[in-house]
Amino acid sequence: MEIDCQPEESIVSAFDEDCVELGDVKDMRLEAEAVVNDVLFAVAEMHVSQSLGSASDVAYINVETREGNRYCLELTEAGLRVVGYAFDQVDEDLSTQYHETVYSLLDTLSPGYREAFGNALLQRLERLKQNGQ
Repeated sequence: MEIDCQPEESIVSAFDEDCVELGDVKDMRLEAEAVVNDVLFAVAEMHVSQSLGSASDVAYINVETREGNRYCLELTEAGLRVVGYAFDQVDEDLSTQYHETVYSLLDTLSPGYREAFGNALLQRLERLKQNGQ
């Protein structure tokens, strides 16, 4: 699946910068959208779940890696973690590690993500080098 996204824009932005604060609480629905926009170029498919209830303190993201593996991710103040191995699936018995960033989580799940992210970074550095000469 081809993604129409400029990877250099995704690399330099961090989803924490894009979050919306409601008092002292982040709106996780908006934070989830920012997470998706940051890494969409490096996965096969990713979207905020419409089936699972999102709230100001939790949101769910469905992701399919470049290897074809599907996950349901939970986003909270604690970070991101895998809660299911299919879209819109939450397995209450699953106990997985929280990751502070989506980059860290995907790095552990997907060699294809790691490669796409690295290639995008190299392309960005090459453009910066060319513009500097």
